Amino acid sequence: MVGGELAAGPSRNGKGSRPSAQHAQWHWATPQAELVLAKGDLASVLRFYRRVHGLNQTELGELLGYDKTYISALELGKRSLDDVGSRRCVCEYLRLPPHILGVTDVADTDHRAMLQFGESTVRLAEIARQSGHAAEAVSELWPLVARLEARVEDGHTERDVLHLLARARVGLGVALGNVLPEERLSTAARWTAKCLDLVEYFEEPALTSYALRMHGNELRKARLAGAAVERLCRAAALAPDNDARAAVLPLLARAAGALGNAELFDRVMRETEDLLSSVDHTSLFNPFSLHEIWLRGLIATGRVDTAIRLVEQTPVLTTTVAPQWRVIELVTVGHVQLLADDRSGAVESLDMAVREAVVQRLPHQLQRIMRTATGHLPEIHDTAARALDRLRCEMAA
Repeated sequence: MVGGELAAGPSRNGKGSRPSAQHAQWHWATPQAELVLAKGDLASVLRFYRRVHGLNQTELGELLGYDKTYISALELGKRSLDDVGSRRCVCEYLRLPPHILGVTDVADTDHRAMLQFGESTVRLAEIARQSGHAAEAVSELWPLVARLEARVEDGHTERDVLHLLARARVGLGVALGNVLPEERLSTAARWTAKCLDLVEYFEEPALTSYALRMHGNELRKARLAGAAVERLCRAAALAPDNDARAAVLPLLARAAGALGNAELFDRVMRETEDLLSSVDHTSLFNPFSLHEIWLRGLIATGRVDTAIRLVEQTPVLTTTVAPQWRVIELVTVGHVQLLADDRSGAVESLDMAVREAVVQRLPHQLQRIMRTATGHLPEIHDTAARALDRLRCEMAA
């Protein structure tokens, strides 16, 4: 065929079948492709596609149903595809959304609506998680991730789709890390790990640092402290500014403490102290949250006496913290109080932590309470255990 409309489908001789979804994956997600697609120029799109897939003009022609001469004319701008049907078919075979070549149809409108809806879903899910509603965040993100992954599996790997999928996977993993019990936290880490498969293609240090930061924290919660420290150190190194670095450091300090690396823990905590006066405080990076991290790290690195001296020095809140941080802080303070033989103080702290963990549906924190109370406060342990069983039953249902 040398002009007019495209053939009904790719040729069946083996040479004309389009590259597989796996072969096609990522080529439209690169920064170079973004520049090509921004032009909406068919000639540039065809040349880029051939270069990425190592095709000559004859092979591309077999894929699209044209001969080499017509492909050459299209790439040189001597011929054009003016009819909508042909442009739509080119987008289908090259795995592009039709609006790239100026085609607006129902399917493409649905695609763009999905992206707009997806952006809102990711933002609102993060707000819900930080407000103590992680279960609702999971419910919102599951269908979005499934829909985006189905599109990628079908070979549609546009940059905006992959970018949204990367952030949705992170959001889902982190939300799961809030609502799952300890024995299932590896699931949360797997979801954040799946994001790393995507972000490396975007060449965006801020996005890569964010993904490594969130994945590293889920690894720590899954008790893979060594791997967590490695990811978080990379996240800190890639952080493009002090605000991004301040987001990493508290999580790196927690992981260093969990690993028992006192030298790294102290160094990171000193840096956080230095940054407190120069960056905006957030729900994680603030004196209140850092005080809890300091106490837990001191205990983990064998400096109990220092933790006991500091336990009553809880700073005044300077910003709004995520509700779960209040539970985390109560458990840590209760632990220190037990180590200081302050049984009544520990009972008060841990009892309040149980009630808040139930309200916020935080099984992992209930398990922390049980470990802290074991052998010391049997009533607190049993209350937390019963609450955990109820949460597990609800999740199973």
